[in-house]
Amino acid sequence: MVIEIAPPGDVCVLRLRGRFTAGPDPDYVLGKLDKAKLRSFPNVLVDLSALASIGSMGIGFLVGLYTSVMRSPEGRFVLAGATARVREVLALTRLDSVIPQAVDVAAGLAALRADTAGKSAGIAS
Repeated sequence: MVIEIAPPGDVCVLRLRGRFTAGPDPDYVLGKLDKAKLRSFPNVLVDLSALASIGSMGIGFLVGLYTSVMRSPEGRFVLAGATARVREVLALTRLDSVIPQAVDVAAGLAALRADTAGKSAGIAS
């Protein structure tokens, strides 16, 4: 599993790759979560397109990051490009009804940059 935090612009993009399941290095995951939280990004997109599978550690990471971002009144958070397997886990945990999702990174970025007054095309919540 690899967690990349892209250089921030108006939207912070985190890219998750590989298998995000319980593994030998929880310190790596906690370190990345703390790093992302410390930066206090108001707009966060998590790119799941290269994530093969997700387990409890990955779900915990997403929930921790989501709650941190959403504590701010300006906070916006979107998951983008989830594979069928990842979407299934998000549905089983009911996170798909809590965290907005976009079909791909472009739609997620457009939604985060759009006016917050209305629902944006390409986002399902």
